[in-house]
Amino acid sequence: MRTVSKPLNLMPNMATVEAPLTSIKDLQVSFHQIPALNRIPNTSIQKKPLMIYHSAFLSSASASTMESHLSTVGVVTPQWRYTMFNQSHFHSIAHEVLCVAHGKAKLCFGGEDNPNKVERVVEKGDVMIVPAGVAHCLLEDIEGGFSMVGSYPKGKGWDMCYGNEGEEKKVEDIGALGWFEKDPLYGDEGPALYI
Repeated sequence: MRTVSKPLNLMPNMATVEAPLTSIKDLQVSFHQIPALNRIPNTSIQKKPLMIYHSAFLSSASASTMESHLSTVGVVTPQWRYTMFNQSHFHSIAHEVLCVAHGKAKLCFGGEDNPNKVERVVEKGDVMIVPAGVAHCLLEDIEGGFSMVGSYPKGKGWDMCYGNEGEEKKVEDIGALGWFEKDPLYGDEGPALYI
């Protein structure tokens, strides 16, 4: 498992999308490669890491503001506001962008039984880019009322997979999914383009 947390040292004159976001030069991003566990592929197929943008949205950003910004950038379509399920699951037909709109929670990525799982506390303003195949679940809603804006690439929906027998074809199809052509938050200059 590779875990890196660092500021992004992008070229100083890069333009960014005007938004209620932390400046891209100040953004802290964690990258996590999580090996497969049994029938859960995690990052083993496409080799794209789980990415956590720490405090990407300013603390004043509401769920509506997050949705509006994501729609303006135009890479993903916001589809729901909810918490995270407490059962490990993954998606096989789309990558997922999760923006924490309220509260603080401890999440697990990679499967609870995975010795290489990633457990992190996330809070309002954090954004997670969860590649297709990466298992995730809620371990603890720390403050109560934890909620996120869930988004998927334009034209894509989502499915629910649990690492069960019979999901092998869905897992295999993850290899054919394209990656983001622009960063879902920062457009032409965001971290998702540099992995």
